[in-house]
Amino acid sequence: MFQMFKDWFWLERFWLPPTIKWSDLEDHDGLVFVKPSHLYMTIPYAFGLIIIRHFFEKFIASPLAKTIGIKEEIRKKITPNTVLEHFFKHSTRKPSQTDIYGLAKKCNLTERQVERWFRSRRNQDRPCRMKKFQEACWRFTFYLMITIAGIAFLYDKPWVYDLWEVWNGYPRQPLLPSQYWYYILEMSFYWSLLFSLGSDIKRKDFLAHVIHHLAAVSLMSFSWCANYIRSGTLVMILHDVADIWLESAKMFSYAGWKQTCNTLFFIFSIIFFISRLIIFPFWILYCTLILPLQYLEPFFSCIFLNLQLMVLQVLNLYWGYFILKMLKRCIFTKESQEARSMKAHISQAWPFPERLRLQREHSDPGSQQIMERLRFSVAS
Repeated sequence: MFQMFKDWFWLERFWLPPTIKWSDLEDHDGLVFVKPSHLYMTIPYAFGLIIIRHFFEKFIASPLAKTIGIKEEIRKKITPNTVLEHFFKHSTRKPSQTDIYGLAKKCNLTERQVERWFRSRRNQDRPCRMKKFQEACWRFTFYLMITIAGIAFLYDKPWVYDLWEVWNGYPRQPLLPSQYWYYILEMSFYWSLLFSLGSDIKRKDFLAHVIHHLAAVSLMSFSWCANYIRSGTLVMILHDVADIWLESAKMFSYAGWKQTCNTLFFIFSIIFFISRLIIFPFWILYCTLILPLQYLEPFFSCIFLNLQLMVLQVLNLYWGYFILKMLKRCIFTKESQEARSMKAHISQAWPFPERLRLQREHSDPGSQQIMERLRFSVAS
């Protein structure tokens, strides 16, 4: 039964262009070609990365966090209470006033004590800044190193500068050692993220992260087996280059360095929109959707590859929507802070009647008189 499934799964018409057989991709004359068995190593490498991550967070990320001002949070221990704990885990983390009244009677406590217990219990489950920083620091370090490695691997490859070269000779394209390690390490990293989701901080977009990691592993595995290595390396480096700035922005956000965080986030946003919403759809998708038709007849694996890339692009649009929301919030927050600063300056620099008139002028969005008066005041 298993052999029948295996024979069906690896049918050449699913994976390869017409007239091409698996025997055409066997090693010969010193040339090495991709093999599905290569992917087995990604699982032990993923566990190896998890072990490396543990020591990295303990001996590098934690001292770095303390250096930039993040301290270990000491949380007040709560008094154990089996009734309240059972209600917290199986009913709700935020009980209503009626629930609090009933629990207080059942536990012989005051309502205030029950409210305080639930508040302390929720705080215990809230992830601390140190943990958030450690996770972001690990991802930043990996993305930085893999991006540098990717640039070193790809800078002299012809298909980086001429997309026609992506399909030149396909599928009889030998595997380079740099491509092997770039793919295997990248895939191992995403496996490690999937394996550690249970112990990592659970975020609001948890499901989107799961879909993203699964889509990434699926896409890389499929592109490996069908020998879409050249296009795959381009996809990987385009997606890694923006993540460096995102994770660094998170690190400084957890440290309370808001100005640095905002600057890094703006840089990330620019790189994200250029790499994932311009270059990826208009160059890479064009390369995988249109250019193969000049070399090959449409076949199943090529169609399936493009379906996965389109799913990835939908996720990019999803992230882009949230990035725009965050940019909007940052801009309006900054404007609000500037407005409060102006009002404080007015209250200090002007007598009350004049101050009242200027505040009225400032309340009109179209008025520029307040800015001119303030400039004059500062200059004098």
